[in-house]
Amino acid sequence: MKQRYAVVVLFALIMVSSFVSLTSYRATEQLVTEDMNQALAKALEEQQSDVISADTIQVFNSHLQIEALRGVAVLAVDTRKGFSPRPQVSTATILLLSDQRPSMVLWSMAMLWGLFCLYRHRQRIALGMYGGLALQDGRFVDAKGNIVKLTPMQQQLMEMLWQSPSHQLSKTEICDALWPKKEDANETLYTLIRRLKPIVEQHSDLKIEADRGKSYGLIIR
Repeated sequence: MKQRYAVVVLFALIMVSSFVSLTSYRATEQLVTEDMNQALAKALEEQQSDVISADTIQVFNSHLQIEALRGVAVLAVDTRKGFSPRPQVSTATILLLSDQRPSMVLWSMAMLWGLFCLYRHRQRIALGMYGGLALQDGRFVDAKGNIVKLTPMQQQLMEMLWQSPSHQLSKTEICDALWPKKEDANETLYTLIRRLKPIVEQHSDLKIEADRGKSYGLIIR
Protein backbone atom coordinates (compact mmCIF):
# COMPACT_ATOMS: atom_id res chain seq x y z
CA MET A 1 0.00 0.00 0.00
CA LYS A 2 1.27 3.44 -0.90
CA GLN A 3 2.28 5.62 2.02
CA ARG A 4 -0.37 8.28 1.47
CA TYR A 5 -3.13 5.64 1.40
CA ALA A 6 -1.84 4.22 4.68
CA VAL A 7 -2.05 7.68 6.26
CA VAL A 8 -5.59 8.15 4.88
CA VAL A 9 -6.65 4.84 6.46
CA LEU A 10 -5.10 5.88 9.79
CA PHE A 11 -6.93 9.22 9.87
CA ALA A 12 -10.17 7.52 8.78
CA LEU A 13 -9.93 5.10 11.71
CA ILE A 14 -9.27 7.96 14.12
CA MET A 15 -12.19 10.00 12.82
CA VAL A 16 -14.63 7.07 12.86
CA SER A 17 -13.62 6.04 16.38
CA SER A 18 -14.01 9.64 17.58
CA PHE A 19 -17.44 9.89 15.94
CA VAL A 20 -18.60 6.60 17.49
CA SER A 21 -17.34 7.71 20.91
CA LEU A 22 -19.05 11.09 20.69
CA THR A 23 -22.31 9.57 19.44
CA SER A 24 -22.41 7.15 22.37
CA TYR A 25 -21.58 9.95 24.80
CA ARG A 26 -24.33 12.24 23.45
CA ALA A 27 -26.92 9.46 23.58
CA THR A 28 -25.99 8.62 27.17
CA GLU A 29 -25.97 12.29 28.12
CA GLN A 30 -29.54 12.64 26.88
CA LEU A 31 -30.70 9.59 28.85
CA VAL A 32 -28.97 10.84 32.00
CA THR A 33 -30.49 14.31 31.63
CA GLU A 34 -33.98 12.90 31.15
CA ASP A 35 -33.59 10.62 34.17
CA MET A 36 -32.32 13.41 36.44
CA ASN A 37 -35.05 15.80 35.31
CA GLN A 38 -37.84 13.32 36.02
CA ALA A 39 -36.28 12.47 39.39
CA LEU A 40 -36.08 16.16 40.32
CA ALA A 41 -39.67 16.77 39.19
CA LYS A 42 -40.94 13.94 41.39
CA ALA A 43 -38.83 15.09 44.36
CA LEU A 44 -40.15 18.67 44.15
CA GLU A 45 -43.69 17.39 43.68
CA GLU A 46 -43.44 15.31 46.83
CA GLN A 47 -42.04 18.09 49.02
CA GLN A 48 -44.13 20.79 47.27
CA SER A 49 -41.26 23.30 47.49
CA ASP A 50 -38.30 24.54 45.46
CA VAL A 51 -36.07 24.66 48.54
CA ILE A 52 -33.24 22.15 48.41
CA SER A 53 -32.70 20.23 51.63
CA ALA A 54 -31.09 16.95 52.66
CA ASP A 55 -34.49 15.30 52.26
CA THR A 56 -34.81 16.71 48.73
CA ILE A 57 -31.52 15.15 47.70
CA GLN A 58 -32.46 11.83 49.29
CA VAL A 59 -35.82 11.71 47.53
CA PHE A 60 -34.17 12.86 44.28
CA ASN A 61 -31.72 9.95 44.42
CA SER A 62 -34.48 7.46 45.19
CA HIS A 63 -36.33 8.42 42.00
CA LEU A 64 -33.31 8.02 39.72
CA GLN A 65 -33.90 5.07 37.40
CA ILE A 66 -30.24 4.76 36.38
CA GLU A 67 -28.76 3.13 39.45
CA ALA A 68 -25.23 4.30 38.69
CA LEU A 69 -26.39 7.91 39.10
CA ARG A 70 -27.52 7.47 42.69
CA GLY A 71 -25.11 9.22 45.02
CA VAL A 72 -23.25 10.70 42.02
CA ALA A 73 -25.81 13.12 40.57
CA VAL A 74 -26.11 16.35 42.53
CA LEU A 75 -28.52 19.26 42.79
CA ALA A 76 -27.20 22.74 42.16
CA VAL A 77 -28.87 26.16 42.30
CA ASP A 78 -29.51 27.80 38.94
CA THR A 79 -29.50 31.56 39.64
CA ARG A 80 -30.63 32.30 36.10
CA LYS A 81 -34.03 30.88 36.93
CA GLY A 82 -34.59 32.50 40.32
CA PHE A 83 -32.54 30.12 42.45
CA SER A 84 -34.27 27.05 41.11
CA PRO A 85 -32.70 23.61 41.63
CA ARG A 86 -30.89 22.01 38.70
CA PRO A 87 -29.56 18.43 38.54
CA GLN A 88 -26.06 17.88 37.20
CA VAL A 89 -23.47 15.16 36.87
CA SER A 90 -19.82 15.16 35.83
CA THR A 91 -18.62 14.50 32.31
CA ALA A 92 -16.56 11.57 33.59
CA THR A 93 -19.70 9.90 34.95
CA ILE A 94 -21.51 10.19 31.61
CA LEU A 95 -18.42 8.86 29.83
CA LEU A 96 -18.29 5.84 32.16
CA LEU A 97 -21.99 5.16 31.65
CA SER A 98 -21.73 5.35 27.83
CA ASP A 99 -20.83 2.30 25.79
CA GLN A 100 -17.32 3.04 24.59
CA ARG A 101 -16.45 -0.53 23.61
CA PRO A 102 -16.91 -0.06 19.83
CA SER A 103 -14.90 3.13 20.02
CA MET A 104 -12.12 1.42 21.98
CA VAL A 105 -11.95 -1.35 19.37
CA LEU A 106 -11.60 1.25 16.62
CA TRP A 107 -9.01 3.20 18.62
CA SER A 108 -7.03 -0.02 19.13
CA MET A 109 -7.18 -0.68 15.39
CA ALA A 110 -5.99 2.89 14.73
CA MET A 111 -3.06 2.47 17.15
CA LEU A 112 -2.04 -0.87 15.63
CA TRP A 113 -2.30 0.57 12.13
CA GLY A 114 -0.25 3.59 13.21
CA LEU A 115 2.46 1.31 14.61
CA PHE A 116 2.41 -0.70 11.39
CA CYS A 117 2.80 2.49 9.32
CA LEU A 118 5.69 3.60 11.53
CA TYR A 119 7.36 0.21 11.14
CA ARG A 120 7.02 0.33 7.35
CA HIS A 121 8.33 3.90 7.28
CA ARG A 122 11.42 2.96 9.30
CA GLN A 123 11.89 -0.12 7.14
CA ARG A 124 11.88 2.03 4.02
CA ILE A 125 14.44 4.38 5.54
CA ALA A 126 16.65 1.42 6.48
CA LEU A 127 16.47 0.13 2.90
CA GLY A 128 17.36 3.57 1.53
CA MET A 129 14.00 3.94 -0.15
CA TYR A 130 12.86 7.03 -1.97
CA GLY A 131 9.24 7.24 -3.04
CA GLY A 132 8.75 3.50 -2.58
CA LEU A 133 11.84 2.41 -4.53
CA ALA A 134 15.27 1.23 -3.43
CA LEU A 135 18.44 0.42 -5.35
CA GLN A 136 19.86 -2.86 -4.07
CA ASP A 137 22.70 -4.82 -5.64
CA GLY A 138 22.30 -2.92 -8.87
CA ARG A 139 18.57 -3.65 -9.15
CA PHE A 140 15.57 -1.50 -8.32
CA VAL A 141 13.05 -3.03 -5.91
CA ASP A 142 9.66 -1.76 -4.81
CA ALA A 143 8.26 -1.47 -1.27
CA LYS A 144 7.28 -5.16 -1.31
CA GLY A 145 10.79 -6.24 -2.28
CA ASN A 146 9.83 -7.10 -5.86
CA ILE A 147 12.39 -6.39 -8.57
CA VAL A 148 11.33 -3.73 -11.06
CA LYS A 149 12.05 -5.07 -14.53
CA LEU A 150 13.88 -2.50 -16.66
CA THR A 151 15.72 -2.62 -19.96
CA PRO A 152 19.48 -1.93 -19.74
CA MET A 153 18.96 1.61 -21.04
CA GLN A 154 16.08 2.27 -18.62
CA GLN A 155 18.17 0.89 -15.78
CA GLN A 156 21.08 3.17 -16.66
CA LEU A 157 18.87 6.25 -16.83
CA MET A 158 17.17 5.40 -13.53
CA GLU A 159 20.53 4.93 -11.82
CA MET A 160 21.71 8.30 -13.10
CA LEU A 161 18.61 10.06 -11.77
CA TRP A 162 18.72 8.05 -8.55
CA GLN A 163 22.34 8.84 -7.76
CA SER A 164 22.02 12.53 -8.53
CA PRO A 165 21.82 14.50 -5.23
CA SER A 166 18.72 16.32 -6.49
CA HIS A 167 17.39 13.31 -8.44
CA GLN A 168 17.41 15.62 -11.45
CA LEU A 169 19.59 15.86 -14.56
CA SER A 170 19.63 18.06 -17.62
CA LYS A 171 18.86 16.64 -21.04
CA THR A 172 22.43 17.34 -22.09
CA GLU A 173 23.88 15.36 -19.18
CA ILE A 174 21.63 12.40 -19.95
CA CYS A 175 22.25 12.40 -23.70
CA ASP A 176 26.02 12.76 -23.30
CA ALA A 177 26.10 9.81 -20.89
CA LEU A 178 23.78 7.47 -22.78
CA TRP A 179 24.51 8.39 -26.41
CA PRO A 180 27.91 10.10 -26.46
CA LYS A 181 28.39 9.60 -30.18
CA LYS A 182 24.92 10.65 -31.27
CA GLU A 183 24.68 14.23 -32.46
CA ASP A 184 20.99 14.76 -31.59
CA ALA A 185 19.52 12.26 -29.12
CA ASN A 186 16.54 14.34 -27.99
CA GLU A 187 13.97 12.16 -29.76
CA THR A 188 15.61 8.98 -28.49
CA LEU A 189 15.59 10.36 -24.94
CA TYR A 190 11.93 11.35 -25.26
CA THR A 191 11.02 7.79 -26.33
CA LEU A 192 13.03 6.31 -23.46
CA ILE A 193 11.36 8.60 -20.92
CA ARG A 194 7.90 7.91 -22.34
CA ARG A 195 8.34 4.15 -21.95
CA LEU A 196 9.96 4.42 -18.52
CA LYS A 197 7.32 6.68 -16.94
CA PRO A 198 4.50 4.09 -16.57
CA ILE A 199 6.91 1.53 -15.12
CA VAL A 200 8.12 3.95 -12.44
CA GLU A 201 4.59 5.07 -11.56
CA GLN A 202 3.29 1.50 -11.42
CA HIS A 203 5.88 0.35 -8.90
CA SER A 204 6.35 3.44 -6.72
CA ASP A 205 5.11 6.82 -5.55
CA LEU A 206 7.53 8.50 -7.95
CA LYS A 207 7.08 10.06 -11.33
CA ILE A 208 9.47 11.42 -13.92
CA GLU A 209 8.80 15.09 -14.48
CA ALA A 210 10.20 17.34 -17.19
CA ASP A 211 11.28 20.87 -16.31
CA ARG A 212 10.41 23.01 -19.33
CA GLY A 213 11.96 20.40 -21.59
CA LYS A 214 15.45 21.20 -20.28
CA SER A 215 15.81 18.54 -17.60
CA TYR A 216 14.18 15.48 -16.09
CA GLY A 217 13.78 14.57 -12.43
CA LEU A 218 12.39 11.91 -10.11
CA ILE A 219 9.83 13.45 -7.76
CA ILE A 220 7.35 12.00 -5.27
CA ARG A 221 3.75 12.23 -6.46
